[in-house]
Parts: sequence; C-alpha cells; structure tokens
Amino acid sequence: MIRRRVTVHGFVQGVFFRDTLRRRAAQLGVAGWVRNNWDGTVEAVFEGTPEGVEALVALCREGPRGARVDRIEISVEAPEGLGSFSIR
Repeated sequence: MIRRRVTVHGFVQGVFFRDTLRRRAAQLGVAGWVRNNWDGTVEAVFEGTPEGVEALVALCREGPRGARVDRIEISVEAPEGLGSFSIR
C-alpha cells in the first residue's frame, strides 16, 4: 500500500478532471479523494497498490480530453487506510 498527493497545474478545472479520476480510481480499486483548489489547481490523494496509484499519477500527467496539464507536483505520504474515493 502506497500513498501519493498530487497537485495538477494548468487548465484543469471545468473539464471533468475530478470525475475522470474518481471513475478510474474505482476501476483500479484505489482509495483517496480529489478536489478543486481556489488557485485553479486540482489536488488529489491516492492510496492503493503501487500499480494502481502510479496509473492514476500517470493519468494526472495527461488529464482528460479538454484539459491542459502544465505540470504536476507529487508528494510521498504515509498511507492512512482510506476505504473509498470521493470528490470533495
């Protein structure tokens, strides 16, 4: 079990970024959350298998159709044992 916090910069709000991550996290069995921040970024926390978490981090690098990802910040954190994935 690993945990990553990702902040995505660019044109990433209003393009279904959060819902895309929620749906993919459900498919991969990854827990966590995603939210829009006041500064125009999208922030997400992923907890799960290394493969599942890294797949979501890779999705953050690309974003859904309509998004423009300029850069992402990734932090390694200790897992908290989250049980589901939510949009905040």
